[in-house]
Amino acid sequence: MKLAEALSLRATTLRRIEALRTRVKANARYQEGETPSEDAAALMAEADALIEEWETLIRRINRTNAAAQLGADGTLTDALARRDALRWRHHLLTTAADAAAGADNSGYVRQLRSELKMLSALPVSQVRAAADGVSRELRELDVRIQRANWEVDLLD
Repeated sequence: MKLAEALSLRATTLRRIEALRTRVKANARYQEGETPSEDAAALMAEADALIEEWETLIRRINRTNAAAQLGADGTLTDALARRDALRWRHHLLTTAADAAAGADNSGYVRQLRSELKMLSALPVSQVRAAADGVSRELRELDVRIQRANWEVDLLD
């Protein structure tokens, strides 16, 4: 099984666990004289078995990520950490540029010359250019990660 398949299976398993949790919650109590639509204990057992499968899958994915080498990017785990950092850096830069440009003060209009002007504390065009550079780096790294996901075999 390729790593990408395992990641897809992990997401599907998690959705199934959540669906079972919702069904357990809906059937955990019922009114006297009525019968629940499903056996909550059986649903719990099914969910527990899925959680065990999910845990095993995550362990295998983590082992694979730690062992898979992506050349200059280091291991797949290193690349994933870098991707997360780039996402946060991009978010910070775009938030700062929007705030400096006044994007969050859409209702503010200076009506009199005596009112104080709002000034930008950051060079908006430079911050946006930095955000664009980070976005490009993020896209390129994400492509390398996705390629590795389809090339790397899942470890036991």
